[in-house]
Formats: sequence, structure tokens, C-alpha cells
Amino acid sequence: MANSSDLNAILAMPTTASLTEQRDAYLKTLIATAKAAVPTDLALADLRTRAAALLKEETFPSTRQEDWRFTDLSALLSVNFAAAEASTVAESAIDPLRLPETTGAQIVVVNGVFNAELSQLEQLPEGATVGSLRQLSQNADLMTKLQTRLGQASGSHEVFTALNTVGFQDAVVIYLPRNGVIDTPVQILYIHQGQDTLAQPRCLVVAETSSALTLVEDFWSTGDEVRLTNAVTEIWLEANAQFTHSRIQREGAGTYHIGKTVITQARDSQYIGTAVDFGAKLARHNWETYQTGEQTTTKLYGLGAITNAQHADTHSLVALIHPYGTVEQQHKSIVDGKAHSVFNGRVVVAQKAQQTSASQLNRNLLLSDKARVDTKPQLEIVADDVKCAHGATVSQLQADEIFYLQSRGIRAAQAQRLLIYAFAMEMLERIPLESLRSTLAERITQWT
Repeated sequence: MANSSDLNAILAMPTTASLTEQRDAYLKTLIATAKAAVPTDLALADLRTRAAALLKEETFPSTRQEDWRFTDLSALLSVNFAAAEASTVAESAIDPLRLPETTGAQIVVVNGVFNAELSQLEQLPEGATVGSLRQLSQNADLMTKLQTRLGQASGSHEVFTALNTVGFQDAVVIYLPRNGVIDTPVQILYIHQGQDTLAQPRCLVVAETSSALTLVEDFWSTGDEVRLTNAVTEIWLEANAQFTHSRIQREGAGTYHIGKTVITQARDSQYIGTAVDFGAKLARHNWETYQTGEQTTTKLYGLGAITNAQHADTHSLVALIHPYGTVEQQHKSIVDGKAHSVFNGRVVVAQKAQQTSASQLNRNLLLSDKARVDTKPQLEIVADDVKCAHGATVSQLQADEIFYLQSRGIRAAQAQRLLIYAFAMEMLERIPLESLRSTLAERITQWT
């Protein structure tokens, strides 16, 4: 029979209704915080009004929702976030993060705001534009082109994406004209500073017909301060555009990182993306690609390396709507300590998407008995003339592999490090920039 203290504890437990009310109230608070940070010179009233209307139909995510079943955000409910303000960063802190291959265009965004002093913009082809949306808002012709894309991608109704749209303070704009090619890669450094702050970086890429670009997005912060980064990147690829994209997340141990990357591909375009998650207390990346033309190629590669109590969640979607599409996806996770890795990958093949070739593979390496992996690769196929396959593996380091290396004179601990390094490098080698590959490879070496 329960004693009085047990009954009091049961009565004090929140009901489902009260938890829902708490989440609704918290989302309203976040919306109000985001709205208050909007600069007067970047009102974008129609866009933000539509996003606010969408949010009225949403609630703050909970594990009762299928898409958030394995990622619990309830710890955020106790944090009263303030909008991050534009801040300064020492040049000495930025220099080690700059990539030598990206000398032509290096963009620094601090707390969601473009920093002109630290950014370097050179060697751009004629007609190309790289810069701050707030600064470019005075260019009426360009804004007309951008406003037909900004916030118009599929998936913009998702709660955190809409929250970003309601309150982003600035955006990085990359516009490539027809046949425009930026020979050197473009690097964007997103820096987040401050305690209990909400930063909402935004990036819009428009690549017109037969243009080409390599882009590196690097999310970085230090320390254990609690922060919420809510980032959105929209990429529009017109016919025959070629786009190579690396997304690196290495934020501080107290950061909650929510990211959305959405790519819309016209016919004959190619998107090759590599996403790496090393940092943050909790990281969620929604990676969505919509093939809206024939003979479109999409390649997605991912790597997560997490330990202690870190949580890394990748939700991907590739929607094939037209014939002759090609999809290749590989995602790997290295999970140690009490860390938790989540992968949910959907490949949707519509009725018209005949002659499609799609493959998806998720491989996970568990280094601890307390580490956890939840994986759910999905193929949803309506077309009947396709070649599609998917799979997932969860395993530990194999004793026979370690023994083989030991038989060659390598100590057991070193053999384990070599195997982990080789597992990770299969993904890191997909990154086209040598300096970035070396930096991340060194991080893996230190991590192991």
C-alpha cells in the first residue's frame, strides 16, 4: 500500500494535458523572443507572417511524435533563452578555423549576424553575389529573385524551420548566375557566443543553370555554456548545376543544435553533401532533398562521432519525383560512453520516378556497453521499374580484426584506434578540401 509521500509524489506528477500546455507556452515564448530580435531593416513581413501562422498549428516537439521519438528536448523547457546579440570575435580566434583553399570567399557569422570586418570576399565571377541579406536588401532586382526562393522550399512548415523564419536577424546569400563558377570553395563560419542564448543562422544559396560551387559550413563554439543554435540552409539548384557541400558541426558541450538543410534540384543537377557531427550536447540535423527534374543525382554522406552523454540525430529525406534519378546515401556513427545516435533515413520514390537507382546504408560502431543506437532506414517506393536497396548494421570492434593487427606487432590499444580511424576516414575522405580532411582526421585521432 502506498504511503502518503508516495501519493503526494504521484499527484504532483504532471499530466499529459499539463505537459502539452507547458510545451505550447514554451514555444510561444521562443516565438516572442525570436520576433523581438528581428531588425527593422529586414522585416520581410509577408514571409514572417506566414511562418508565424504555421507555428500556431504546431507545438514544441515531444517524444510522443514519431519524428522525435528518440530525441527528447524536454531539458530545454527549463531554459529561458534570450536572443543572441551581434558580438565581436577576436581575429586570433578565427584564423585557426579558416581553410587555406577558401581564400576567395570566407564568411564569418557571429550569433546569426554577418560580420563584415572578419569576412573576406574576393575573386568572385561576374554576376555572382556573396554577402549579407541585410546589406543586399537595397538591391531591388536581386531581392526580387531571392524572395521567390527564401522560405519557399518544401519542409518549411517544420516547427524549428518556421521559428528560424520568424526571427532570423540576417542571412548569408550566395547567388550564382547562369554558367557562373566560383573556382575556390566558399567557407561560412558560424560562431555562437553567450550563455542561455538563441542564435538562428540562415543561409540561402541559388545556383542558376550550369553553375558550380563548393561550400563549407562550419558551426563552432567553445565552453559548456547552454545555448540553442537553430540553423536553416536553403539550396536551390537549377538545371545542370553542380554543388558540393560540407557541413561540420563542432559546437560546445552545452549547446543544443537544431539544423535544417533543404535542397531543391532541377533536372541534370548534382548535389554531393557530407555532414559531420562531433560537438554539441544534443544535435539534430534534418537533411532534405527534393529531386524536381529528370536525371538528377543526389549523394549524401554522414559521420557522427559522439561520447559521454552526447546525442546525435540525423533525419534525412530524399524525394524522387521524376525518372532517371540517382541516390547514394551512406551514414556512419561512432558511439562511446553513454552517447545515443539516431538515424532515420527516408527515400521516397513516386510513381513517375521510373528507372530510379537508390541505395542507402547506415553503419554504426558501438564502443561501450552503455552506448545506444536507433536506426531506421526507409524505402517508400510506388514506381515499379527501379533499382533500390537499403540496410543498417550495428556492431562492435571485431576481436579477430584486433588479433590480426596484434599478430603484426601492433598493440591492442593502438589496433583499436587504427580500426576506428579507418571506419571514420571512409566518410571524411569524401570531403574535397585537404585541409578540412586533415583537421577532422586529427580530431578523430584525438577523440579515439
